[in-house]
Amino acid sequence: MRLERFYRAKEGEIAGLRKMDELGAWPPVFEGTRPDFADALRMPSPGAQLAVIAEYKRASPSRGLICDSLSVEEVVRQYAQSGARAVSILTEEVYFQGDMDFLARAARAGAALEYSPPLLRKDFIFDPLQVRATAVSPAAAVLLIVKMAQDAGMLQKLRDYAESFGMAAVVEIFDEADLMLARESGARIIQVNARNLDTLDVNRNACCALICSFPPEDGELWVAASGMSRREHLLQAAEAGFHAALVGSALMEGGRPGLALKDLLQNVEG
Repeated sequence: MRLERFYRAKEGEIAGLRKMDELGAWPPVFEGTRPDFADALRMPSPGAQLAVIAEYKRASPSRGLICDSLSVEEVVRQYAQSGARAVSILTEEVYFQGDMDFLARAARAGAALEYSPPLLRKDFIFDPLQVRATAVSPAAAVLLIVKMAQDAGMLQKLRDYAESFGMAAVVEIFDEADLMLARESGARIIQVNARNLDTLDVNRNACCALICSFPPEDGELWVAASGMSRREHLLQAAEAGFHAALVGSALMEGGRPGLALKDLLQNVEG
């Protein structure tokens, strides 16, 4: 499974967090207000039937370098002014050119705006110490990938720990088996990744088929992710029952993410 490389890429980070934990040298937990991530997903973006989570994404394993010429501050400003309800920040360093400091910088930029979008830390998180490290940042939510957790018990432990710091947990699934584990763990925000982990191909139809076969229940919020690059993709996701869509590469690749988001949202109607 391609996720194995991300476990390896995180070894140094987790070793450093363990040392910090042993020494009791944790920085203080963020004391500011974390916006409600779930509430943001309940409010559709302008012209759309669902909320758009726009992503600050400099690179990816499937695309290589996407855009490294724009600061996180500038991108957050553009997204917030163009209709994004939340912003996803890649913090993984090896494959995505991310940085934990992007979260603090994004929050400072957002604080000066009329609407400050809540931030999602998007990374490969499978150890409680990574959740503790996220709590130092102003992130409003953290991504938890079902396939990187040992079982539903560990997934619930990570989710509960995130929520104890006032952060939401966005639980990412790829298939029906993942969904069953996500629901067993008590997940409230479920993100369906349409990308095949082995081939890296994207199948949005399979993504929509999953939500149609297992509709949201008990107040669940569902997010469609990967391959969302055109207006019709948003409409398809909304019609299938998704509450939100995460869009990254399609917005960043042209170097004008705000305009790309406006264009994506233009005339998205059902």
